[in-house]
Amino acid sequence: MTAAFSTLADFRKRLEALPVADAAAVLAATERNGQLTKPPGALGRLESLAIWYAGWRGTGRPSLEHPQVIVFAGNHGIAARGVSLFPVEVTVQMVANFQAGGAAINQLSKAFGATMTVQALDLDHPTQDFTHAPAMTEAEVVAALLAGWEAVDPAADLLVVGEMGIGNTTSAAAIACGLFGGAASDWAGRGTGLDDAGVSLKARVVAEGVALHAASLGDPLQVLRCLGGREIAAMAGAIARAHDLRIPVLLDGFICCAAAATLEMAVPGALDHAMAGHVSAEGAHRALLAKLGKAPLLDLGLRLGEGSGAALAIGVLKGAIACHSGMATFGEAGVSES
Repeated sequence: MTAAFSTLADFRKRLEALPVADAAAVLAATERNGQLTKPPGALGRLESLAIWYAGWRGTGRPSLEHPQVIVFAGNHGIAARGVSLFPVEVTVQMVANFQAGGAAINQLSKAFGATMTVQALDLDHPTQDFTHAPAMTEAEVVAALLAGWEAVDPAADLLVVGEMGIGNTTSAAAIACGLFGGAASDWAGRGTGLDDAGVSLKARVVAEGVALHAASLGDPLQVLRCLGGREIAAMAGAIARAHDLRIPVLLDGFICCAAAATLEMAVPGALDHAMAGHVSAEGAHRALLAKLGKAPLLDLGLRLGEGSGAALAIGVLKGAIACHSGMATFGEAGVSES
């Protein structure tokens, strides 16, 4: 099978060629929504959510039957700087837990009927410490993007991507800082539970990395290469492939949204097929969503990662679609509209 792309330039071309929502399906869904047995706007955001989903699935009366959840795992050289409470061995241990069905994301995937898989990306070879060198070579970041791209099931009708990787909130903070500017301290948060000294160290590490790679910050895909991680690049690749296949995406937390942001900043509109599943308790996530123009569906104080917040939001989207496609119209129900 021929690879979808072999360089970052090729990947950018794929982003530039991504499809748009089906205008006819959006119109049909909008017209149906106006005929349902409810007062106008009574279902709030559920109405616009169902119409958005319909546009990407190409039908005015959609269903959601085959959601896919993929958890990508990678190790980060930056972890050696002490930016996490946990050793890198935890990445391998959690991958085993995912595979055994013991993590929160396993339970949430099962609860909402999603097929879940986990992909470990070269865990024995962490990325480079980005305060000394680019995190990945071009070949490495392209390989990670391809891993994500090829992991998406074309038969899926919704995608959620999650991650596992000790040190990856530092990488995500560096990406956000590299893309949107501001002080490193604006983007560095507590991650898995750092104290004030730990957050301060993380901010210094982010600042060092962004300064070292200043010449590359004008290209969002180079930001991903220089400051990202394999699992972060894989999430970006999977999100892009979902758009290519017209599969809607629910974005997870800060790390997932940092991955997604590299796509949107590279090619505006690359995230039109994506909604924010939730806003996490990681301090900068809300600011990152604001930069992306994404209003979260849930705000529950979650900070687990793994795709857990977005997986939980599958239930909200399923509810929106069930109401939109299953409710009777005024004509069908014999109910007067006035």
